[in-house]
Amino acid sequence: MLSVYIRALTGMGESMGKILIKQGHLVNPASQTDKVCDILIQGNMIAEIADEISDEDAEVLDATGKIVMPGLIDLHVHLREPGFEYKETIKTGSMAAAHGGVTTICPMPNTNPVIDSPERVKDLLERARDAPVHILPVGAVTLGQQGKELADIKGMKEAGAVALSEDGKSVMDALLYRKGLLEAAKYKLPMFSHCEEKSLVDGGVMNAGAKAEELGLPGITNAVEDVIAARDIFMSKEAGNRLHLCHCSTRDSATLVEFAKKQGLPVTGEVCPHHFTMSDDEITEDHGRYKMNPPLRSREDVQALKEALRDGIMDVISTDHAPHGEEEKNQSMKKAPFGIVGIENSFAIGYTELVKRGYLTLSQLVEKMSVNPAKVLGIDKGNIAVGKTADVVVADISEEYEIDPEEFFSKGKNTPFAGKRVFGKVETTIVDGEIVYSEKRQK
Repeated sequence: MLSVYIRALTGMGESMGKILIKQGHLVNPASQTDKVCDILIQGNMIAEIADEISDEDAEVLDATGKIVMPGLIDLHVHLREPGFEYKETIKTGSMAAAHGGVTTICPMPNTNPVIDSPERVKDLLERARDAPVHILPVGAVTLGQQGKELADIKGMKEAGAVALSEDGKSVMDALLYRKGLLEAAKYKLPMFSHCEEKSLVDGGVMNAGAKAEELGLPGITNAVEDVIAARDIFMSKEAGNRLHLCHCSTRDSATLVEFAKKQGLPVTGEVCPHHFTMSDDEITEDHGRYKMNPPLRSREDVQALKEALRDGIMDVISTDHAPHGEEEKNQSMKKAPFGIVGIENSFAIGYTELVKRGYLTLSQLVEKMSVNPAKVLGIDKGNIAVGKTADVVVADISEEYEIDPEEFFSKGKNTPFAGKRVFGKVETTIVDGEIVYSEKRQK
């Protein structure tokens, strides 16, 4: 087990008052800063950035040879609480986020009960009051995610919801969805779209293709995603709302996002690390750890997504962190639930697969994992500058390590990345000026 410090979730975390990060390589795309410098944090704010800073009252973090970047923002996370605490809790999920350098997370509403009312948004925020990271709720589009009646969108916005989503499914009633999009536009809430034409899934459990045939498993075609992606783009154009396409996995989804951008529409797309890293060719057996929704696609789709990230078509990297119990995933894909965990290694996988392979610069990776997610939400984060909230991450991009699910803070261990060697180890995570995770600091 890692020898780490992580702030207790009791609201009693020790505040050091001042933190001085010495001689780290600051990568801050919001200000186009890319240089070695000192950063002084006082209280919960960035107090000073300069070549050299001295402050005898500050706790000193030696970041020599390390990168310093704004805290990562994950727009797509499943915390499972309330209702499925055996899979994950707000405590374990937020600890996992801190471990991965993620300082702000957006939990999806498909809990039990569903987050579909002002009261349930408030309850989630109360449950998350002592979490070590910022938690920004996403409210459901329809009551109980049943697709029959709109939820109280105005009330959820006033209670603290930052976006809407029916994640885990699509609102298949197009007329009702139009009403939801109009409400989203009215209250300036981005719509996070899970693109899945349910009637086309037809019992599929993995990508349709040669590997599915080899394993004797029913397949999910690309059209399952692409049909709804197209529908939602055109409907959002009519409604005038901001649309964010979740976990895009196909080359045509990227083409559709590019089409929307060329029309000047406020449409953004996210890609998950598993979708830009693994193809269905790498599925070695019929096992639940390879089952996710959307599924691992073809090599051609993987390449198209990398290029779309490189070319600025896809704006955001999120994880769709979806923990499940071990017994649920340790079975055939025909029976296992969809889902993969990923929040604790998303930066390392992004750095290893995209930066080291030449698709993105380090600054561009940080932009897609911090700056752009903040823009999607319309929040003042993703920027290390004087006067800004001190959400900061220190990482060592020279250190290679092996992904080991037994070292996860998440309850979920369901990942096909176990044993994968990656670069980009998060060493320290600071939220609101407080060290909430450190690989080296002791309790």
